[in-house]
Amino acid sequence: MPDRHDHRRLGRELDLFDTDPLIGAGLPYWLPDGAAVRHTLEEYIRTAERKAGYRHVYSPVLGKRELYEISGHWSHYSEDMFPPMDLGGEQVVLRPSLCPHHAVIYRSRSHSYRELPLRMAELGGMYRSELSGVLGGLTRVRSIHLNDAHIFCTLEQVAEEARSALEMIRRAYEDLGITAARYRLSLPGPGGKYVAAPEMWQRSTALLTDVLDRSGLVYEAVEGEAAFYGPKIDVQVTDGAGRESTLSTVQVDFHQPERFDLHYIGADGAKHRPVMVHRSIIGSVERAVAHLIEQHGGAFPAWLAPTQLAVLPLSDAERPNADAFARRCGELGLRAEIAGPERGTLGARVRESRLVPYQAVIGAKEAADDHVALRLRGGRRLDPAPADEVLARIGALTAAHSTDLWDGSPS
Repeated sequence: MPDRHDHRRLGRELDLFDTDPLIGAGLPYWLPDGAAVRHTLEEYIRTAERKAGYRHVYSPVLGKRELYEISGHWSHYSEDMFPPMDLGGEQVVLRPSLCPHHAVIYRSRSHSYRELPLRMAELGGMYRSELSGVLGGLTRVRSIHLNDAHIFCTLEQVAEEARSALEMIRRAYEDLGITAARYRLSLPGPGGKYVAAPEMWQRSTALLTDVLDRSGLVYEAVEGEAAFYGPKIDVQVTDGAGRESTLSTVQVDFHQPERFDLHYIGADGAKHRPVMVHRSIIGSVERAVAHLIEQHGGAFPAWLAPTQLAVLPLSDAERPNADAFARRCGELGLRAEIAGPERGTLGARVRESRLVPYQAVIGAKEAADDHVALRLRGGRRLDPAPADEVLARIGALTAAHSTDLWDGSPS
């Protein structure tokens, strides 16, 4: 991977994120431009989930140790958790996962088969005690914000919910310009890190294998990569150096519904156990942004870019027109920044804005006609066009999450 596309270096160079020893290793903070990318990505996935029938919740980042003893995290995962904290005679723990909280939320109300599948989503924080030697940039961190969801459904609904999650992943990758390196069926391996329930593993593995086979996706079964409670479909991505990591995942879980005694009332009036499908469309926000930085070299798709339009008045005389144009951008939800003559020559400002998707140059003639002369990222220049037309076309493309730039062609 060329060093210029290393997200750790490029992310700092572009003022997206940074770290500080006083905050600690593996705990990056987000600067304004990075926060804009993150916020846009979060809103994108929340909107996609709402359209797909998910409802969002919030849950605390702390839980009593007993919660994770019930879920199985304490016995199977505690070495990756932060130590418990004593609080009023109890022990509380920074959560390593959101699923126990969602199981408790489901359990807090009675449910009928008519409500299923019940799709519960949260973009929530979780914490893992990663060793300092494996920490790096945004890829491996100790404070993680996961695009997580849990679908509580009948056994008959599992396959369709898993298939739908894979389709959501496909669409998100298309909008983000991400290419999946491979699909992996992650299975248990030897050792005591997995729940000892052979029949449960066989059922869940058979379900995910059938989903993959019916999808037509090429995949590889790999032992030793499952969650401690069940197998997974993992969507793998690679960076420019060929290093592979998991970005998205779909899991089938019979374990936690049993441990938390979850149930729904069936058509027969009796209690039945739901199945819990875990899925994450973009994985953690941190890892997703790290991959996007490296995938695009900082030249994000226009809808995701921290600054979508750089407004370049030729001189101070055009500054009022530039200010008005930038305000119109803001009213349309577009992120614009004015790069005025105080920042150097036009050529210098164009070079400074090289990663911005659109550069709107306003000279005396453009100011008089309420036009802008648009330059596209990459250097192409378009003929001056009415400001309203330019904004309408750019707004439409960003609203559609297009990876293409407007080339000046009529709608």
